[in-house]
Order: sequence, then C-alpha cells, then structure tokens
Amino acid sequence: MLNVKNVTGGYVNIPVLKNISFDVGDGELVGLIGLNGAGKSTTINEIIGLLTPYDGDILIDGLTLEKDSLAYRKKIGFIPETPSLYEELTLREHLEMMALAYDIPKEDIFGRAEKLLRLFRLEDRLDWFPVNFSKGMKQKVMIICALVTDPSFLIVDEPFLGLDPVAIQDLIALLEEEKARGKSILMSTHVLDSAEKMCDRFVILHQGEVRAQGTLTELRTAFNQADASLNAIYLQLTEAIG
Repeated sequence: MLNVKNVTGGYVNIPVLKNISFDVGDGELVGLIGLNGAGKSTTINEIIGLLTPYDGDILIDGLTLEKDSLAYRKKIGFIPETPSLYEELTLREHLEMMALAYDIPKEDIFGRAEKLLRLFRLEDRLDWFPVNFSKGMKQKVMIICALVTDPSFLIVDEPFLGLDPVAIQDLIALLEEEKARGKSILMSTHVLDSAEKMCDRFVILHQGEVRAQGTLTELRTAFNQADASLNAIYLQLTEAIG
C-alpha cells in the first residue's frame, strides 16, 4: 500500500504541496482529483522519486526511497500522461529493457506481455519502432511496460488521453483485474464521470492541500449533497474556496 504522511514539497524555492496526507490500500483504486496546478503532478513526482519532499514521509509496502531505493522503485508501475519511448528501440527491445532494469528473466517478461499485447492488438508490432506508432499505440506500449514488471503499486496519470473507446474499455477492465489481484492503484484524472465509476475513494487536491477525501458516499455526506455526482461535489468545493 501507499502511505503519504504530512508531505510538504515542490520544486527549488517553489513550494507546491502543503502537509498532505493520504493512503491507498491493497486492492484499492484511489482517484487523485484537482484542477491544473492543484499539485497532482507534483504529488506523483514526489512518490516516484523525481522530487524529494521538504518534509514528511512516503512509504510503499513499508519501504522508503531513502532506505532502499531499488526495492522501493521496483514496487512501482507508472503510466505517464504523455508517452515517452526510446525512438531507437523497438517494442520488443523496450520489453527486454524492462527485464534488464527490473532484473526479471526475459521469458517471464514476455510471458506476462503476451496477454497484454493481444489485448491492445500489438502482438504483431514487436519489431516496430515508436516512429511507426500512433499516439494511442504509444500509450498502449507504456501501459504494457508498466504492467509486465508485476508492480504492487500502480500510478496512472490521465490514462484515457489518446486512447480509442475500445482501448479505454480494455484499460478499465485491466485496472479492475489488477485491483482484484490486490494491487494498489492511484489514478490522476480530469475525467470525473469515469473516475466516479471506477474509484473506491477520492483525494481532492486544491492549491497544494488535501481539501477532501473519502468515498463518494462520504463526500456526499460531508457536502450535504445526497445524490450529487463527483463532478457536482468538486465544482461546489472549488467555487466555495476559490
């Protein structure tokens, strides 16, 4: 599970996050919700280690980046908002690179990848280079690379951008399957209608602070809106605090 405890952080001389705390349990999908600039990307960068918190702690399955960076990083599968592939490597070579990076036998990686390649209709594209892929296909490659290492914690940042409707449904089903296997998933998204259907709980960030968190039922109770959608609750919150 992920545990973010009293984290304050951001960039050099630019504090963004202000004492935020939340967790993601085993077999749970938590939605990270907020406007542009709310601190979602900074939160993700702090978790994956691209940024170091000024204060507070981040633990994954009890591990911290400071105490055991290799074991910590191996726990994480990250699907970024913008696909980032090596232009000189084929899809096959990307998978081989994941095997080397995570010290996993190639046969295990390709065994795990087989189902994913079929799911996203890329099984006959293993020798293609990224220049031959559309944006949606590149996003599918990122999804496959994140999952073939069998991480215990998955970060999914704006997962639906660039995907066609069939791929979106495939990804939703895949995340449900991973969740059923006990994986912890943190999903950052602006697509609140989809988040409402998919997520078990929500963390609402605004101006670098956690302004609300809980299940949809708990949020409805907190905002005194018995039948409100997640979108309506979020709009009320942002309008109230400016």
